[in-house]
Amino acid sequence: MKQINLIALFLLCLFTTNSFAQKNKKMDIIAYYTGDDKLINEYEINKLDQIIFSFCHLKNGKLSVDSPKDSITIKHLVSLKAKNPQLKIVLSLGGWGGCEPCSAAFSTDEGRLAFAKSVKEVSDYFKVDGLDLDWEYPSIEGLPGHLYQVADKPNFTDLLKKLRSTLGKKYELSFAAGGFQKCLDESIDWKGVAPYVNRINIMSYDLVNGYSKVTGHHTPLYSTNPKEESTDRAVTYLLKQGVPAEKLVIGAAFYTRTWKNVENINNGLYQAGEHIPGADFKNFATTYTEANGWKYFYDEKAQAPYWYNAGTKTFATSDDIRSVKAKTEYAKAKKLGGIMFWELTLDSPKNGMVNAIYEVKVAK
Repeated sequence: MKQINLIALFLLCLFTTNSFAQKNKKMDIIAYYTGDDKLINEYEINKLDQIIFSFCHLKNGKLSVDSPKDSITIKHLVSLKAKNPQLKIVLSLGGWGGCEPCSAAFSTDEGRLAFAKSVKEVSDYFKVDGLDLDWEYPSIEGLPGHLYQVADKPNFTDLLKKLRSTLGKKYELSFAAGGFQKCLDESIDWKGVAPYVNRINIMSYDLVNGYSKVTGHHTPLYSTNPKEESTDRAVTYLLKQGVPAEKLVIGAAFYTRTWKNVENINNGLYQAGEHIPGADFKNFATTYTEANGWKYFYDEKAQAPYWYNAGTKTFATSDDIRSVKAKTEYAKAKKLGGIMFWELTLDSPKNGMVNAIYEVKVAK
């Protein structure tokens, strides 16, 4: 009898989910969304598992939906669930430049609890499924001039703890994390936060960004040298920190980072340049053409595309159909929680990046 009980206990431990993990579930396709209540209808919602409305902000330390237009959009997103039972609607706080008061607001126990209560009120009102914290970044510099302090790191852990206890076990709770090494090393207590969240959305893009004076792959799957940031480097690091694979979501970029004044050496890759605005995926086919002077390249080691225009000395880097399929295959092979992207309105409504991700997801 004792032996049977031990076997039963072993089986129970074996099949019990780890906290709020998404066990025995196909990987999720998660869309950040900045559009309105009309534009969303052009996209293939049935291929998405989660839409993250971007963004809400802090107002007097509480979660705030900024405008009547945003309220209408959120209500419409929630209405999409009627035809798409797999779909979850999540509100996001912050964004680049959107979390200026976060460090101060979350610096006290009272402030963190007040915020958690406000999230519950807003979530109950709109009947949304969850919250994604996009604080860029706890403990390290984000947008120049924003307050950051060492105490942000433990405060962030406690914030997630209070959110989970206030919102309950069924509530979707995630956060966006920088995919670059300084953030991975210094910003988050990974073992501390993992028990409270459903997923961690790794921003494995902008790894070279608008502040970068040298070109490179901004959202590569793999590093081509030991110092190069990449998706795999971030995932490997977080798995070693003990974060469960099913809680990790990797990021894809539906836009280019672009530089001018780039010399025609190595087709512009890893060369000095001046950052300029890029293009959205939905415009790639009309922008990066041979007629416009562009040549397409694909780095097999990094699993990353890039473009170079010798005539204008311009370089561009992004994800494309090929690289986003490679990322999705990677997420499946590693049994990760899914793939997310910035952001839906940059995609072609049909036969675009979302469709490419979905095709890999459902393939046997």
